[in-house]
Amino acid sequence: MFTTRPTLQGTFGMVSSTHWLASQSAMAVLEDGGNAFDAAVAGAFVLHVVEPHLNGPAGEVPILLAPAGGEVRVLCGQGVAPAGASAAHYRGLGLDLVPGTGPLAAAVPGAFDAWMLLLRDHGTKGLDDVLEYAVGYAEHGHAPVENVGATVESVRELFETEWTSSAEVYLPGGRAPRPGELLRNPALATTWKRLLAETAGAGDREARIEAAREVWRTGFVAEALLRQSARPTLDTSGRRHTGTLTAADLAGWSASYESPVTYDWNGWTLCKAGPWSQGPVLLQQLALLPRRLPPYGSEAYVHLLVEGCKLAMADREAWYGDAAEVPLAELLSEAYNAGRRELIGDSASYELRPGAPGGREPRLSGHARVAVTEPPGFSPMGVGEPTVAGFDPAGGPVGGPGRAGVRPPGEPSVAADGGTRGDTCHLDVVDRWGNMVAATPSGGWLQSNPVVPELGFPLGTRLQMAWLEEGLPNTLTPGRRPRTTLTPSLALRDGVPVMAFGTPGGDQQDQWQLHFFLAVALRAPVRGGLDLQGAIDAPNWHNDSFTGSFYPRGMRPGSLTVESRTPPEVVAGLRRRGHDVTVGDAWSEGRLCAVARDPRTGVLSAAANARGMQGYAVGR
Repeated sequence: MFTTRPTLQGTFGMVSSTHWLASQSAMAVLEDGGNAFDAAVAGAFVLHVVEPHLNGPAGEVPILLAPAGGEVRVLCGQGVAPAGASAAHYRGLGLDLVPGTGPLAAAVPGAFDAWMLLLRDHGTKGLDDVLEYAVGYAEHGHAPVENVGATVESVRELFETEWTSSAEVYLPGGRAPRPGELLRNPALATTWKRLLAETAGAGDREARIEAAREVWRTGFVAEALLRQSARPTLDTSGRRHTGTLTAADLAGWSASYESPVTYDWNGWTLCKAGPWSQGPVLLQQLALLPRRLPPYGSEAYVHLLVEGCKLAMADREAWYGDAAEVPLAELLSEAYNAGRRELIGDSASYELRPGAPGGREPRLSGHARVAVTEPPGFSPMGVGEPTVAGFDPAGGPVGGPGRAGVRPPGEPSVAADGGTRGDTCHLDVVDRWGNMVAATPSGGWLQSNPVVPELGFPLGTRLQMAWLEEGLPNTLTPGRRPRTTLTPSLALRDGVPVMAFGTPGGDQQDQWQLHFFLAVALRAPVRGGLDLQGAIDAPNWHNDSFTGSFYPRGMRPGSLTVESRTPPEVVAGLRRRGHDVTVGDAWSEGRLCAVARDPRTGVLSAAANARGMQGYAVGR
């Protein structure tokens, strides 16, 4: 089949990420003798600089890691709700949803500490080695991708009138960043150089990393974050609020390791983060599949996957979260899924239908079934107006912009009133020793909160995913993680890690990853290895027929968006089944990255998504 690029193959090391500078920086670390974990940390800090509209140091990251010869682990870089961030407190402010922007939406920042733990426990390089690339791009500049400037333009009025510290970084001289011109963030460069200077005398490699963690938690970084949280800030409620972060919150939290949730399917074992993420949704979708699948890419195939996704997402809404015990064993059991599978008929469902695992009755937020009436559309880059073509079932796509520019509730929107559309990044690395890592950094977007003047980056907004109603698995609860959409993946064959993959995209992540994984698992290999690029490039889709995770939440019953490369007969058949199909741009669904290793030969592979024109895989 046609692919945009080759699937890379080699034996030394492979990197795939959502930005070419991060990929090449990570590869430079491998070339300098570092391992996959060193490389991932270096690439991650570059992503903070070159994709500031998609992630930042005060955001969050789940990391799946597979040390050579060791067990797969999850490193949780999702911070918890501060001690003062209770549902009752927010309701007392007159809110019925956590704002989508501003300090009230900020969890304890998690990304920085998670990367430090990965470097300390599994890396070999020092702080200077992994931070030099990010410092260089922040201090001397990089040529920004188009969507950095487009995002800044979308919040220009907010920056100029309210979030003026953000204007200083992203509207220098009153101009938004432009492609081909250098964008600098001197405050961020100064932050990392000061951190390196303050930790220079701490001792050996591990001691210095620990010192850096302390600077973040209790030193000048923590002090600046707390000052920012205490500043009244205009948010999506239309009012100014201060946050709830305290010194004790920052000092008392640490990233942590845990076991992955796994599911076995046709000789593969899929590893995901727990139900504080949406990771088990991918596993539930696999558990719902019948023994025999319809032909790949057919109308029946797409219908089956979309309807299974709706059921899994309904269970996510009813059962996933960090504020309650999650009945995962029942949710992934064959008996439970056999019953759920019978709910998938020949026609599209417009209902939100959570199950009752173990006889438990599901309970949903009052907002869960709120319908959003605007037509769907999606930009995988998190900004800009996607072209949505009309479609003639007899003749294929027609028309031009159509219903463009309106996005599903799976990602928040950017607006001058402080509404935000952030998205996410992804990074995968495998090295010559067989170490493998998949990570999905997000949050702390430039449009999520004002830039902390002394630091050069903003706080995050992940608390917007928690509910303000009591007694739900995802109720906003002090010391508990808000349920995140971030969901990297690791796949094993015969107990051996063979593939790391993931994508940005909020609620779409495990929809796109399911299609990618099945394309890898079901289709012919290329050059003796997995056809990663072919699976990434295959026409993709997403549905919004479930509760969105981002402010202002809501769902679009029956909504299904497909790429215009989808065969016309498939689109026509889906419409006959009752799906409310929107035909989007030819290359608009997904931003997948992937690396792989064949344990029999040691051959490494990598591929990256062409959608968005910035993801790249490198390796040799």
